Amino acid sequence: MAASVAAAAGRLGRAIRRSPSWPGFRGLSSEAPPTQAAAVRDAFLSFFRDRHGHRLVPSASVRPRGDPSLLFVNAGMNQFKPIFLGTVDPRSEMAGFRRVANSQKCVRAGGRHSDLEDVGRDLSHHTFFEMLGNWAFGGEYFKEEACSMAWELLTQVYGIPEDRLWVSYFGGDPKAGLGPDLESRDIWLNLGVPASRVLSFGPEENFWEMGDTGPCGPCTEIHYDLAGGAGAPQLVELWNLVFMQHNREADGSLQPLPQRHVDTGMGLERLVAVLQGRLSTYDTDLFSPLLDAIQQGCGAPPYSGRVGAADEGRTDTAYRVVADHIRTLSVCIADGVSPGMSGAPLVLRRILRRAVRFSTEVLQAPPGFLGSLVPVVVETLIASLVSEDEAAFLASLQRGRRVIERTLKRLGPSDVFPAEVAWSLSLSGNLGLPLDLVELMLEEKGVPLDTAGLERLAQEEAQHRALQAEPVQEQGLRLDVHALGELQRQGVPPTDDSPKYSYSLRPGGGYEFSTCEAQVLQLYTEDGTAVASVGDGQRCGLLLDKTNFYAEQGGQASDRGYLVLVGQQDVLFPVARAQVCGGFILHEVAAPECLKVGDQVQLHVDEAWRLSCMGKHTATHLLNWALRQALGPGTEQRGSHLNPERLRFDVATQAPLTPEQLQAVEGTVQEAVGRDEAVYMEEVALARTAHVPGLRSLDEVYPDPVRVVSVGVPVAHALDPASQAALQTSVELCCGTHLLRTGAIGDLVIIGERQLVKGITRLLAVTGEQAQQAREVGQSLAQEVEAATARLSQGSRDVAEAHRLSKDMGRLTDAVDTAMMPQWQRRELQATLKALQRRANTAVRKLEMGQAAQKTQELLQRHTEGPLIVDTVSTESLSMLVKVVRQLCKQAPSTSVLLLSPQPLGQVLCACQVAQTARPAFTAEAWALAVCSHMGGKAWGSRVVAQGTGSTADLKAALSAARAYALNQL
Repeated sequence: MAASVAAAAGRLGRAIRRSPSWPGFRGLSSEAPPTQAAAVRDAFLSFFRDRHGHRLVPSASVRPRGDPSLLFVNAGMNQFKPIFLGTVDPRSEMAGFRRVANSQKCVRAGGRHSDLEDVGRDLSHHTFFEMLGNWAFGGEYFKEEACSMAWELLTQVYGIPEDRLWVSYFGGDPKAGLGPDLESRDIWLNLGVPASRVLSFGPEENFWEMGDTGPCGPCTEIHYDLAGGAGAPQLVELWNLVFMQHNREADGSLQPLPQRHVDTGMGLERLVAVLQGRLSTYDTDLFSPLLDAIQQGCGAPPYSGRVGAADEGRTDTAYRVVADHIRTLSVCIADGVSPGMSGAPLVLRRILRRAVRFSTEVLQAPPGFLGSLVPVVVETLIASLVSEDEAAFLASLQRGRRVIERTLKRLGPSDVFPAEVAWSLSLSGNLGLPLDLVELMLEEKGVPLDTAGLERLAQEEAQHRALQAEPVQEQGLRLDVHALGELQRQGVPPTDDSPKYSYSLRPGGGYEFSTCEAQVLQLYTEDGTAVASVGDGQRCGLLLDKTNFYAEQGGQASDRGYLVLVGQQDVLFPVARAQVCGGFILHEVAAPECLKVGDQVQLHVDEAWRLSCMGKHTATHLLNWALRQALGPGTEQRGSHLNPERLRFDVATQAPLTPEQLQAVEGTVQEAVGRDEAVYMEEVALARTAHVPGLRSLDEVYPDPVRVVSVGVPVAHALDPASQAALQTSVELCCGTHLLRTGAIGDLVIIGERQLVKGITRLLAVTGEQAQQAREVGQSLAQEVEAATARLSQGSRDVAEAHRLSKDMGRLTDAVDTAMMPQWQRRELQATLKALQRRANTAVRKLEMGQAAQKTQELLQRHTEGPLIVDTVSTESLSMLVKVVRQLCKQAPSTSVLLLSPQPLGQVLCACQVAQTARPAFTAEAWALAVCSHMGGKAWGSRVVAQGTGSTADLKAALSAARAYALNQL
């Protein structure tokens, strides 16, 4: 028995470590009808809702919400991370979750968990899939209930025979000091699973971790035997049940979690394949209609499910790649992730280009084919984007193929493909071919790639990007899951931060901010240790029962300021920032003297800092509303951030904003500012905001009750659906601090605009005095451009003046490009300067051609015969000197010419051209190099024409060297 179990364990281990191709599959029953995918999904959700009281929650967007560690949502648990980490807002709907279930859209491409490279090679991998899952939070239920529910669903609802199911559990990890999960083992045995089909494995297979740090725990997995008793088991994982009971600390150690959770996940595609008795997920009703559409659109042979060497011409591989990738593209674009140049959009661009390559080169698909696969119901949302990028990439793919073929012809039999060429083809280079696609194209030809060189180039690119990246704000002190759990265990209530809204307008128009008295509840050192007191300049985290400090959230920067001990006003404790952690506000404080738990303190916010943030935040709301007025009501905000200096606003757009649109947006904001409208703020039940036309909200978890900010209209009126007020003014859900009247904004100027990724534009704006300064700078530069236009219209007397004017245009262009000024005006001036620069350059060329013709005639008069002209001529530039040489050779085609032009400070310009009748060994490049080397300089060019520079005080010697070299060659 032990030997057979060990052998089975070995087979299961191999099955876990690789995705199976599902050979020798035996269906559930010859009589059982296949279960459709929609019914499988509905049965899962109904089972947990109706039989076990779970709340059904919708799938989150595949675009992660506030989680920079993820490119895409890649598991059902992602949206519940705040619960696992203990940071969930206690006022939010999520804080009330106890047992929930859903079907989550997931994308695994790029990042730590990526299946992109495996898609198409086998019968089971996907970049997009649905994850069926159920969760229990805070110990609502644990191992016994989770295992029993899973077994009941699989065997009683889906009708999977018990003898086809195997299970694995965590066998312990001596290095980590963890024993085996015998509780899970015994649960399965009690449910009737034979001991021979209950197997244990180590942490690699049966211990799940969220990341390098954070909640983690043992898991038990349910596997399905594809063979069904006919020979050796062929096992595939169906369901993973994770029991979060530990926390991985920063030092690598494991500590018990304050609260335990259950997190389970089962792939819908794999489950449907089992229930439908199919060889692979691609043979189910989730994919068969799409594969049929691909066949009809391409005219390729029908899909037959071949892999590896059996897949001649890689036709079936291409079917799987295109079917998987178009699903991923459609879901991602519908969720607001469009192909772009960095992060998740870059990964999506790779997916699109991989699909284009396989569809066109393998399936011989016509242009526009991918867009035709997108369902008609989302045609206007997705297909145009897919088709546009498909068409653009087809040309790049063809050029890339030619570059690869040309490079391969130059390589020897044992040479590797040059990294520099591959990089130039890549998304980081010129053509935009994903590097994995370049590697695949080379792999098909049996040519290795210089991976070491690629790594070097990638590191250089990363360093370059790091230098250009925006500075990242320091994280600051945080409360970890243990600190939050201890506070909850002690019954410490969340921080009352309502005093942050306690401010008013004075009769004279200024703002009065109330102070706040509070009690010190807890102090933390920089490493997160709770202490009773701090002092001597120590930096610490401070938890109070209440605060008037705004903690950074909702895109608004944290307040700063200071606190004093009540009754001791002469010692200031600076507060650098405040952060919210699970409903608790943690203040980052420097303690010059002793500060103890229990002390009474008085808090003072930095009023100028806060007021500037308030102005920027209200301006952000007006900007959002103005963009909708200019671009249409469907315009969506994709993020924002503001501090006292400026505000940043990301907006979904189909195309860059025109100067006219930018100017219109500014004008709309200015009108609202000029009316000095009242800003109304009120907390209301979240349900009241659900069906208000025009109400702006983001893809965020909002507290209940939620704060509503309305410009010019009282909140009660704005939330009345019959009033339509939210369509006429700015009405948003927002926890930030705002002005009480719009007039204090003063002015708003959009000073920057760039496309983050395709479909998302980032705007930068300033307000108040900065906005006025930006307008003044813009006006000043506009006057300079007007003056430059007048100078250009007058014309230039000579080449030197024309060159000066051309350079002035360049300097003015640089000034316009970098100045803090209205973006609409920058774009207009840039267009004007571009045209002026062309006119200036044309004037330079015309004057140079005329001067060159004059100097050519003078030289021809001095050199009336012979095969050689070597002389000096006065010119202002190397380009001018080359023009003289070319005109000489054009009028005397049998003459070889080299001219030197002395410049200030001893520099000498050189240009030459050899006659067409000259001996092949006599080249212009070698001639120029010989002369410039004599002058201590350098030269470059071709066999016919070359140029260079050097420095010498003895021009006669240089001319003699030039003649001697030429005569020797002639």
